[in-house]
Amino acid sequence: MKKGIMGKKIGMTQIFDETGKVVPVTVIEAGPCTVVQKKTAQNDGYDAVQLGFGDAKVHKVNKPMKGHFEKADVAAKKALREFRFDDCTSYNVGDIIKADTFACGDIVDVCGTSKGKGYAGAIKRHGNASLRASHGTGPVARQPGSMGAISDPSRIFKGKGMAGHMGAERVTIQNLEVVKVDAENNLIAIKGAIPGPKGGLVIVTDGKKA
Repeated sequence: MKKGIMGKKIGMTQIFDETGKVVPVTVIEAGPCTVVQKKTAQNDGYDAVQLGFGDAKVHKVNKPMKGHFEKADVAAKKALREFRFDDCTSYNVGDIIKADTFACGDIVDVCGTSKGKGYAGAIKRHGNASLRASHGTGPVARQPGSMGAISDPSRIFKGKGMAGHMGAERVTIQNLEVVKVDAENNLIAIKGAIPGPKGGLVIVTDGKKA
């Protein structure tokens, strides 16, 4: 990983490129992120940089985290994430990472928490086919149907797609293009949709497969 930043999803809009073509984009408030902690291979077994995003009220931070921020001499942050950059030695505690770490044309991966859908059935959650709505398949046509064989293996294997909690899980969208960067307002416009609701925390890193 060469570079990365945390941000907040603002929402979707559209912009026009140089040829006049409409490009759907998602706007992210990227940073400013503060380096709160620097981990080294000697002390922690690996090299990483811990970034903090979003100022938090002091009375909403517990004592261990309050001491963590006071040790770094930075303001309390709402979110903390570690980034294993290729060159962590170039970062120091207190450094500020802004949106201009990315440029137009960069290919990035965006990670976020998808929208929670609550309890959902197998048809909505896994795309199962529904039963026929006639000839005695009722009273419910949107049930999963047969679960497996009769005597062998006489059980349902783990991982069977069934009803349950849908969404609210970590999702990564790869190979998205950075269309526009507004360094003054810490905004990044990324082509396409990204996971999560408006106001959700997202992590933008350089594309692994780019």
